[in-house]
Amino acid sequence: MLIELSVFIIAVALAAVAVYIILLLKKVSNVVDEAQHSLNLLTSDVNVTLYQTNELLAKTNVLVEDVNGKVATLDPLFVAVADLSESVSDLNTSARDLTVKARSAGQRTVKAGGALAAMSKLSSILGKKGAKHGEKV
Repeated sequence: MLIELSVFIIAVALAAVAVYIILLLKKVSNVVDEAQHSLNLLTSDVNVTLYQTNELLAKTNVLVEDVNGKVATLDPLFVAVADLSESVSDLNTSARDLTVKARSAGQRTVKAGGALAAMSKLSSILGKKGAKHGEKV
């Protein structure tokens, strides 16, 4: 009878372990199912995201081509503005040089005019002196 009782206890223990293992495997199965569902959902989301990214890249490429075309159209304008800027700068330099030359010429003219005025005055003074002494100048 003792042997029968020990066999019965071992059988009940094995049955309990089997039930525990079955419950554990059921929980593991649920976790695996949820992981599979999450993976499927994630794969679907990634596919949608990739599709939208490809569309966005295509639109970006079109936009970049449009901007490049407009920049190419504006390029000659900037070249012309740069050339005009150089021409205006050259014109300013020439005007400055002309002003310096005119100022220098004006100063020489004033000096020459002053010298002529002084000579005229001297001549008239000498002419008056000569007339007093009977000389002609």
